[in-house]
Amino acid sequence: MFSFCADPETLDSFRWLACYLTTGKHANFYVSFGTVLLLLAITAPAALIFGFCGAAAARSRIWPISWLGKIYISLVRGVPDIAFFLFFVIALDQAFEWTRHQILCPDWDQPIRQGNDFVVCQAAKLPLGNAPQWVHETYGFFVAVLTFAIVFGAFAANVLFGAMRAVPRAQLETAEAYGMSRRQIFRRILVPQMWVYALPGLSNLWMVLIKATPLLFLLGVEDIVYWARELGGTANPRFTDYPHGDWRMWYFLALLVFYLGFTRVSEVFLERLMVRLSRGQSTTGGEAQRRAGA
Repeated sequence: MFSFCADPETLDSFRWLACYLTTGKHANFYVSFGTVLLLLAITAPAALIFGFCGAAAARSRIWPISWLGKIYISLVRGVPDIAFFLFFVIALDQAFEWTRHQILCPDWDQPIRQGNDFVVCQAAKLPLGNAPQWVHETYGFFVAVLTFAIVFGAFAANVLFGAMRAVPRAQLETAEAYGMSRRQIFRRILVPQMWVYALPGLSNLWMVLIKATPLLFLLGVEDIVYWARELGGTANPRFTDYPHGDWRMWYFLALLVFYLGFTRVSEVFLERLMVRLSRGQSTTGGEAQRRAGA
């Protein structure tokens, strides 16, 4: 904060606004943009790993594995996202605490389920009650990331499963004729070829993931939606020393610009990636490139 911000009542409009936008609470608002970007940077590859494992399981010739893969895909796709987000946060938290309880408190003689209450020993709680605030925030963010990865991993699994089935059978048969094993065909032929078919669906999924980041607010993470609502609301001494009217429209307008700009950058990047992957492929995009170069 600037040195002239000591007495807000003596400031003109420009300096008042400069002081207002540089408070500690606004610093948290600016940092929350980084929180959203960090969520996307971690969740995207994690969801892709979940999706690849789910798609590979669904293609398995071992029916229990195939059954589990297909259930994972169908179950998550068939339930509203918000229901799964709220369910997984509670379920994962209790699963972690139950595991710690079994390890750290083997002599516990009380039931963990006591009516509607979930009770574990003090040492098993996550995070511990005396842990610093940053530990609580990091744990909440970790559970949110894992929840996003599980949910969007199911959508990615559906896309990758369809992409694997779209790879021309002739290419796989040719590999078989050359004596490749099933694993070699999967690793050297199927997986490299499937990405060009998967990218359109994964691109749409990436856009949906970007638009789903405000759900962090519902998962207890202080994200950009949380700070925009609180800072933009009418005077609240807990959040600002500079009283103002209802400015939420302007804060949410800033979020609108941020999301539109970020999705546009993503579209440009994904379009270029699609062009690169289509080179030499027997797809519509690859055929268009060959005709353009002829």
